[in-house]
Amino acid sequence: MVKTLPENNWWVYLLECKDDSLYCGITNNLEKRLKQHNGEITGGAKYTRSHLPCKLVYKEKASNRSEALQREVAIKKLSRAEKQSLIR
Repeated sequence: MVKTLPENNWWVYLLECKDDSLYCGITNNLEKRLKQHNGEITGGAKYTRSHLPCKLVYKEKASNRSEALQREVAIKKLSRAEKQSLIR
């Protein structure tokens, strides 16, 4: 059996939910995480499960998990207008 290793690339991302709310998170496997958030596979955040469907509107690469977490915190502190500006 071949064991697949997680990607070394970390991502900070923003999702837009059906009610136009924004959700920010981090992952090292963006495709899998999006499927989790949209209920295609198990996992995902409780918040996004109740605000389906969600679509990816922004992603930003980070060099490691620590950097991704720091950027996530910074993005979460932004106002909605600032987040929308980031998306554009």
